[in-house]
Amino acid sequence: MRFLPPAVIAAALLAPAVAAAQVQPLVGEWYGTLQAGPTKLPLVFHVQADGTAKVDSPAQGAMGLKATASLADGKARLTLIYPPASFEGQLSADGKSLDGQWLQGGASLPLAMSRTPPAVTPANRPQTPKPPFPYRAEEVSYVNPASGLKLAGALTLPPGEGPFPVAVLITGSGVQDRDETLFEHKPFLVLADALTRKGVAVLRVDDRGAGGSERGELKTATSLDFATDVEAGVAFLRGRKDVDPARIGLIGHSEGGLIAPIVAAKDPKIAFVVLMAGTGLPGAKVMQSQSRDIALAGGAPQAMIDQQVKLIAKVSDMVIAEPDTAKLKPRLASLLAEQGMPPEAAEAGFGRFATPWFKTFLGLDPAGYLKQVKAPVLAINGEKDVQVSAAENLPAIKAALAGNKDVTILPLPGLNHLFQTAKTGAPSEYAEIEETLAPSAVNAIVAWTVAHAAKPAHKHAD
Repeated sequence: MRFLPPAVIAAALLAPAVAAAQVQPLVGEWYGTLQAGPTKLPLVFHVQADGTAKVDSPAQGAMGLKATASLADGKARLTLIYPPASFEGQLSADGKSLDGQWLQGGASLPLAMSRTPPAVTPANRPQTPKPPFPYRAEEVSYVNPASGLKLAGALTLPPGEGPFPVAVLITGSGVQDRDETLFEHKPFLVLADALTRKGVAVLRVDDRGAGGSERGELKTATSLDFATDVEAGVAFLRGRKDVDPARIGLIGHSEGGLIAPIVAAKDPKIAFVVLMAGTGLPGAKVMQSQSRDIALAGGAPQAMIDQQVKLIAKVSDMVIAEPDTAKLKPRLASLLAEQGMPPEAAEAGFGRFATPWFKTFLGLDPAGYLKQVKAPVLAINGEKDVQVSAAENLPAIKAALAGNKDVTILPLPGLNHLFQTAKTGAPSEYAEIEETLAPSAVNAIVAWTVAHAAKPAHKHAD
C-alpha cells in the first residue's frame, strides 16, 4: 500500500537561490545515519552545482526527494521541498564531513554526514528459502487479453501429478516482483514455499514492468487494470491439466487484498480468498488513517497530525469530486496554496493524488465487492499495521461479508503491515527487522488455506 512520507504537512522551507561557486564544496554525495529514537535511518544527499539536491532515505523507500543546498561561511544548509525538513551543519576544514542537526516536525536530531559511503553488507534474511526444494518450480508466462501484455512468473508444484489446488499471490501497490521483494525481504517466496510444502501449488507473478512482465502504459493503470492481470493468471491455470480448476484461490497483500475481492466478486468459481492487510474502508478513509498512524508512530505532535489529516481529507474529497484531471490540478494547487504550501512543495507532496491510480483508489469502496464474494474468506491484519489499520479495516471487512457463511477475521498482535514482529509498526522499521514473515502469520495462512483448498469448492454458478 502506498503511503505518505511520515512527516507533518506544513509550509515547506525554501532555501534562497545560490551561486554555483558558493555551493561547489558541497557538490557530490554525502552519507550518514539519522538516529530517530530506536530507529536508524541511512540518508544520502546528492548535491548539484546549481544548488539543487536530492535526498534518499532507503529504509523508508523514499528516494530522490527534491531539495535545495546552500553554503555560507562554512555553514551548510540542505532543505527538503517535501516533506518539510532541513539539515544544518558545519563543513569540516578538509571538506570531507558535515556535522550538524536534522530538523523536522519540531524535532532536532544530531546528524553527521561524510563523503565515504558505508560498507554494503547483505541484510540477514534467515527465512528466505534455499534449495534444494521438495517440489517443482516452473517458469511460466501468459498474455492478459484485456491489455495485451505478457506477464511472467513462477508456478511451484507439489510432488506428484495432481491436479493440485492453487493459490494465486497478488502483490501490494507499486511495481513489485513475483517475490514481493522489499528491503531484501521476499515474503511471497517465503509464503509460496510454505504452502507448496503442504500440497498447495502457488502462482506468483511479476507486476507490470517488473522482472519478465511487460510494462505497458503503467502511468495510467489502476487497481481495476491490475485485477485483469489476476484474471488472466486464473484463466491460465484453468487451462493446465495439473491444476484443479475448482480449487483455485487468491491471496492478496495490501492493494492485493483489495484486488482479490474485485476478482472474486466477478468470478464465482474462485475457491477461497485470503486478505493480508486488505482494506475494508474507502481509499480516502484509509489514506487519512494511514497518515495519522504513521505520524503517530514517528512521534509527531498531535496538533500537526490533526492538521495533516484534515488536509488529506480535503484533497481526497476534491480528487473524488473532479473526474477531469486537467481541471483538478489547478484546483488542487489553489487549495494547497491556501495552506501556505509553495507550488513545488504541493506538486512533490500531492501531485500523485491526481494520477489515475490514486484517483481510483481514493474513490473505491471495497465493501461493494466484498458483499459479492461467496468464496470462503480469511482476513488477517497485524495490530501494529500503520498503513492499513486493523482496528478500522477488519470490522469493515467483517460487516461487508455478513452474508458470507465462511469468514475468518484474524487480528495478529505485534505485527506490522508486512506481518513482521515490530516495535512501533512504522515503515522505517521494515528494513531493520530480520524476520520476513512472523511464524504466527505464516502458520495461520497456511493452515486455513490447506483446510479450504482440501474441501470441495463452495457451490458456484456454472
